[in-house]
Amino acid sequence: MLQGVDRFSARILIVDDMATNRALAKYALAGENYDFIEAVDGVDALEKIMSHELDVVLLDIMMPNMDGLDVLNQIRNDAKYRLLPFIMLTTLDAPADIVQSLDMGASDYVAKPFNAVELKARVKAAVERKQLTDSLDDAESVLFSLARMVEARDGDTGDHCDRLAHTAVVFGKELGLNYEQLEALRRGGVLHDIGKLGIPDHILLKKGKLTGDEWEIMKQHPVIGAALCAPLRSMQLTVDIVACHHERWNGSGYPNGLQGEAIPLLARIFQIVDVYDALSSERPYKPAFSAEKVKQILLEETEKGCWDPRLMEKFIDILDHRRDSLQRPETLKCRSAVIKDQIFELGMQNWYQQDSLA
Repeated sequence: MLQGVDRFSARILIVDDMATNRALAKYALAGENYDFIEAVDGVDALEKIMSHELDVVLLDIMMPNMDGLDVLNQIRNDAKYRLLPFIMLTTLDAPADIVQSLDMGASDYVAKPFNAVELKARVKAAVERKQLTDSLDDAESVLFSLARMVEARDGDTGDHCDRLAHTAVVFGKELGLNYEQLEALRRGGVLHDIGKLGIPDHILLKKGKLTGDEWEIMKQHPVIGAALCAPLRSMQLTVDIVACHHERWNGSGYPNGLQGEAIPLLARIFQIVDVYDALSSERPYKPAFSAEKVKQILLEETEKGCWDPRLMEKFIDILDHRRDSLQRPETLKCRSAVIKDQIFELGMQNWYQQDSLA
């Protein structure tokens, strides 16, 4: 570390329309080596949040132009800021505001006029929590990058992972799933085949039919993928998708031959959107099937026992009445998609193919 260079441990945004309150907050937090940014109302707060890297936001609720609850509502709808701690500043006689802000995703609250010791303790705890989640986010980023490498090695599926992430979340919302479950589905879209990292290239990239022994090796990729994701606590629901997305309702799938509701719910949801994407997208060995043919095949496979019939009924209802919602907007991409784009720009996917033919 360079000597003589002052380094802030965290950056705090203080949002309050009263200059006196902002000054009091900074005074209370003095001595903690924080870098402070100030915003005078909700509109100003949104601009500062989007233009600075922040560790904690102290957010007053009652403000002109846009109050704190409106700010919180807008920010929590953006996945980029889902881990940013918000500590609400409110009065003791407004319990409804406290309850509402916590329901909307606030991390904590401090009543005004605040106690300096209490404010310092709550901010310090929030900073430590943010630093921990940042380290977890770094680990997730590594997994996503590895998964994008796998996707790039198979250049035949287009934007398969991004389509799956979008379609799975749309289906999950229709089913009334909560935020954590929807996040797991989104992550599963990118990470479901990460275990193929452990499959030898001569098997993974083989153009012809796999031998019996080769197929047994290929069937281990869900096990490998689950092992890669399992150490992260934030991935526990996603592990179910990675481990079980090739199981089948009638027990004919792999790697464990699970049957019926023994297959985790999120994996059963993901299976349906996975097969839907395969049927409705163009591949080197097939054209994109028509909407009617896709529906027909889905129903036939459900009748044979491949998919959860109750979930399929709900998915078919989306196909019949809200099909457009399944179409991923071209501008909507997981932030890790840039990794795959860079791989293609560098031509790295061809290296694998050349090695497999050598």
